[in-house]
This record gives sequence, structure tokens and C-alpha cells, in this order.
Amino acid sequence: MSQVFSAETHRNLLARIPHCTGREVADWLRTVEEGPALVRFEEKVSWLRSEHDLAYGHAKAIVHEYDLRRAARRLL
Repeated sequence: MSQVFSAETHRNLLARIPHCTGREVADWLRTVEEGPALVRFEEKVSWLRSEHDLAYGHAKAIVHEYDLRRAARRLL
């Protein structure tokens, strides 16, 4: 079962990603967008972890942010 992060924890994880990975969040979001057409959340997280050696929390925060932004675009 996956962890559920609070909004504050999500923001904190996103803020630490550039320092921990050497890449900006926007770069990671593009990586998810351009990556394989995976449907399930955990598949995307697993792909980021295996392909890019990310920690679980960082991968989960990136995919969650990607999904939030994609949903916001659909509302416009």
C-alpha cells in the first residue's frame, strides 16, 4: 500500500527535488510526459525509480504533481 502525503509534505518534497537530484521539477515533469505511456500511478513511480534511480518519495511527488497539472489543464 502506498503512503499518502499531506499537501505540506508534497510541497516540501518538491522543493527538495532539485537539490537531491540535480534537476528541476519541470525537467522531471517533462521526463514523465515523454516517458512510456504508463497508465497506473504506481507504474509511473516504479519507472522513475528504476530508470532514474529516484527515491520513492521523490518519484511519487513528481508523478503526483504531473497528475495534478495534467488534471488542471483538462479543466481549462
